Amino acid sequence: MASLGVVIPAAGQGARMGAGVNKQFLSLNGMPILAHALKVFQESPYVGEIVVVGARQDVKRIRELVQAYRFEKVKATPVGGAERQESVFAGLKALSEAIQTVVVHDGARPLLTLEELHRFLAEAAGNIAAIMALPLKDTVKRVNPEGLVLETPERKTLRAIQTPQVFKRSLLEEVHGKAAAAGFRGTDDASLLEWAGYPVRALPGSEENIKITTRQDLWLAEQILANRHSRGGNA
Repeated sequence: MASLGVVIPAAGQGARMGAGVNKQFLSLNGMPILAHALKVFQESPYVGEIVVVGARQDVKRIRELVQAYRFEKVKATPVGGAERQESVFAGLKALSEAIQTVVVHDGARPLLTLEELHRFLAEAAGNIAAIMALPLKDTVKRVNPEGLVLETPERKTLRAIQTPQVFKRSLLEEVHGKAAAAGFRGTDDASLLEWAGYPVRALPGSEENIKITTRQDLWLAEQILANRHSRGGNA
């Protein structure tokens, strides 16, 4: 069953957190944020190997975390690039040749559950690329540099995008290579496929699958875990 490879980009420094350390090492419910993100893939029978991409100064600490929590599926911890896109490309190159399908997941998204992961993978089957997405609740405005509103896009056609994102490995490597050669920078891996003209399927995400960017996000994550614990769910 273990046919998936997972790339976890964890090289971001999280300046908005203001913690003076990579935010993914901050404690959430007694365990580093990154460890929470890795745990679900370690436990999934569909995952064969994991690659965690870190900043050069963090690689030693990542390896210590992997050893401490016995994440045996982590096969490599390569050094990432200056941008997330470069880090994911480095992670792809570190996967073994046997891996044909790749999941990319943010190291700062610690609340993905095993049930949500498996549902997403089942719904993504048959697509060359699929992403988790949520409908927007708020009205969105497009504005100019001076802050004047230019238009109001139709909300029902918009989605807030999450990870995990799943791809055919050869295709993801192809578009990363083309983007690097052309100097194109995407906001996520799916945007590289869009740029290259490939279809990407948007599938239902989870409102609890938040990304930790600020102190408020960390507080919210703690509340979500507390609620799960009180319900007898994953914590």
